[in-house]
Amino acid sequence: MTSPTISAASQPELSKIEQAKVEPCGLELAPRLEELGRQGWESLDEATLTIRLKWLGIFFRPVTPGRFMVRLRLPNGVISADQLELLAEVIDRCGDQGSADITTRQNLQLRGLLLEDMAPLLQALEVGGLTSRQSGHDNPRNITGNPLAGIDPEEIVDTRPLVEAIQVRLLGPAGPRNLPRKFNVAVGGAPDSFLLHNDLAFLPAEHNGQLGFTVLVGGFFSAQRNELAIPLGLWLRPEQLADFTLALLCHFECHGNRQQRNKSRLMYLIDQLGIDAYRAELVEAFAESVLPHDGSHLVNRAPRSGLGVQAQKQKGLHWVGLHVPMGRLDAASMLELAALARTYGSGELRLTEAQNALIVDVPGDRIEALLAEPLLQRFRPAPSTLQAEAVSCTGSAYCSFALIPTKGVAQQVLEELEQRIELPEAVRMHWTGCPNACGQPYMGQIGLMGAKARKDGQMVEAAKIFLGGSMGAEPKLAELHHKGVPLSDLPDVLEQLFVEHFGARRRESAAS
Repeated sequence: MTSPTISAASQPELSKIEQAKVEPCGLELAPRLEELGRQGWESLDEATLTIRLKWLGIFFRPVTPGRFMVRLRLPNGVISADQLELLAEVIDRCGDQGSADITTRQNLQLRGLLLEDMAPLLQALEVGGLTSRQSGHDNPRNITGNPLAGIDPEEIVDTRPLVEAIQVRLLGPAGPRNLPRKFNVAVGGAPDSFLLHNDLAFLPAEHNGQLGFTVLVGGFFSAQRNELAIPLGLWLRPEQLADFTLALLCHFECHGNRQQRNKSRLMYLIDQLGIDAYRAELVEAFAESVLPHDGSHLVNRAPRSGLGVQAQKQKGLHWVGLHVPMGRLDAASMLELAALARTYGSGELRLTEAQNALIVDVPGDRIEALLAEPLLQRFRPAPSTLQAEAVSCTGSAYCSFALIPTKGVAQQVLEELEQRIELPEAVRMHWTGCPNACGQPYMGQIGLMGAKARKDGQMVEAAKIFLGGSMGAEPKLAELHHKGVPLSDLPDVLEQLFVEHFGARRRESAAS
């Protein structure tokens, strides 16, 4: 199976972006990175600067001209202390411009790099067992799985080898090089593996007493439309996942919409063909025996936070889940995390979709010493119920689409609310800077989206508020509650929402 070639001649109505993607493929820039670095970013044509470099995981950021972001691929969110240390040294060389973010796909983004850094960085990543290949634009993004894979007492299946096998196939010679749009793939391995926001999700399911996976397709969030994935009606054996994913993506590469970019995600192709015809075409393309399935699966509750000290399935070992506020890291904290993972655990860490970090394989007699480490005063194992499940996109500090500085605003608002109210249990909050919804506001019990609103006769930064998202047994997308609250009024409005909807109690000091 080979990836198809998309040519301008065969697609006369290609959108402007599709025309820019035709030739050369961004992957062909890799041998030229050193030369491009010498020439300087200002010399690059717009398509190379803003589109093609993303095939190598290199992102031009207009709000920080001259400083680039690199997005890695970390299958299943697994990273070693040695690898984290390597990345810390990379951003440390960027000085005050350097930072890293844990993403909502169990991944890391490095910020503040120069174009001349890229050739040696990509070489160092390869030596260190890492890659940033095809991590942006119209490519299959980082493949996610259970962050507790292999250590989870509640695990149904270890997702690590499955996720790794999918990545190997997609980045191999037969993998897609020019999808119509970005594509998210995920593999569930535990009862709390909510994955319906992905274009392709494999959830553990039984068929005639055998454990395998049911297939769900079409989940995505965008400025125009938001959908949860729907059952495809197929059941696969674990060893079939990688080849099936490749077959599905090659089909999408051939048949996805390249004329209307706002209708190019997978769900639009499913709508066009109908689910039955779409399934039939995939079965033919896959050319292996697959079984029909009703879409039932073993995922039945919302994701665990993974925070705090938790017993692994390996006797005597524990993971310690650390809350990383808004997922933001600096070089010093990355070096400390790496050192703690080596000193107290096996030298491995896990990253979660909630933008937190887990130190794994900690013996019981080392827990007390780990909890006493200074870094854990900042990355708390037991954060407040307001902070524990707060997720945020990059915001306007680095993204030109964002309408508000999400991470900074979210942290300030939550810290103020901590002084005002007490919550009986954590409430999942998702912050995003714009309607593109990278912060997944529709998945939150409370979702906040950057906007503009009028206050005292002036247009000011604001946030739309969404309520009611559920990732449990009966999933539901959050719905619009308020179309625009000025950021200065947000603490007051959220305080009232927490009291009315989530059982919050006002602190006496705040009430007085």
